[in-house]
Amino acid sequence: MIQPLRLLRRLRHYPSSALLAVQLVGVVMYALLDDGRTGRVGQVVLSLFGLLVLGMALRVVRQSPAANSWAMGLAASVLVLWMWQWVSPGTHLLLLISVLEALFYLYAAGALIAYLLQDDTATTDELMAAGATFTVLAWAFAHLYMACQLLVPGTFPAAVRPGEPRTWFELLFLSFTTLAGVGLSDIAPVKPMGRALVMLEELAGVMYIAGVVSRLVALTVTRRASGDR
Repeated sequence: MIQPLRLLRRLRHYPSSALLAVQLVGVVMYALLDDGRTGRVGQVVLSLFGLLVLGMALRVVRQSPAANSWAMGLAASVLVLWMWQWVSPGTHLLLLISVLEALFYLYAAGALIAYLLQDDTATTDELMAAGATFTVLAWAFAHLYMACQLLVPGTFPAAVRPGEPRTWFELLFLSFTTLAGVGLSDIAPVKPMGRALVMLEELAGVMYIAGVVSRLVALTVTRRASGDR
């Protein structure tokens, strides 16, 4: 059985694993708190957790070959805007935050992919980075869906809550199911911009599996075959 301190050391040694673990914990947290019944406190907790995920992603990006000041600038801008949003909430400010967070996570996904493609070996951290990249892409498109919903109300109509916008967790659920290509989501875009974003995410999911994950699988199989000789 892995002791807590030993587990923490492993997560620190493998930052991609830590990012993946935090995001998976976040999925459960969003399910518990993002139902509209937790009020202001729940929203603040979710915002703080979102900033934690942002910081973890920034730590991973800084260790990749694609790291530069753009990532720091985007992360700092999101932090400042979230503080502003807590003091003076506004739809336009939330729209800007969603766009900037989407840009940051898209950049983080690109940095992680560059990390995965930098050599011809598949290390343990790179295998974890493959999972982290998937979740980062899902986060990015969920923020794009949120921005689209704010910009074009009614893009993702709710059958059980007519006229109300989708929650963050519902849009994240849509993003995961679209990126994975499983088609299990009960959320459907009815406006052209929403449908365009879904199409782009479907393409991103297919290209990621075909181009990045398949390469890691091939490298892993090759390494094991070489070790058996």
